[in-house]
Amino acid sequence: MIKIENILFPTDFSEHSKIALEYAVDLARQYNAKLYIQHVFDENILDPFFFSEGENSARYFEQVEKKFMDMISQFLKGENLKEVNFQPILSNGTPSAEIVKFARNNDINLIIIATHGRTGLSHFLMGSTAERVVQNAPCPVLTIRHPEFKLTEI
Repeated sequence: MIKIENILFPTDFSEHSKIALEYAVDLARQYNAKLYIQHVFDENILDPFFFSEGENSARYFEQVEKKFMDMISQFLKGENLKEVNFQPILSNGTPSAEIVKFARNNDINLIIIATHGRTGLSHFLMGSTAERVVQNAPCPVLTIRHPEFKLTEI
């Protein structure tokens, strides 16, 4: 029998992640598993103007930490979390690396992650966090795509 005790749900708080959240919550409830909801702050996305004004990423991360619980509360609004043991996690670094590292260090049995459906040049430039997680995760990964997303090129 498959044993799922710890589920990791990485989120960027997007609409795509909101859809994948339903799967994460439902599976956590069905397996009576702990659900870790992880957001990774990626300092590489900060505007260079931010640094030119004398700011640094550690200070920005402190601001993100202060707002993190409010962000989680807003994101989870309307979700039925009865009987779901969940823990918000805020990490700092490259999203795919931080997700895999957390999974390895916390005995995660399943990762549930949204895909954004980027293709072509956008995929090449932006990369795919979900793809890198699938390639490097120490456990199974369930990828959830937005139901309205249609693949236009194969």
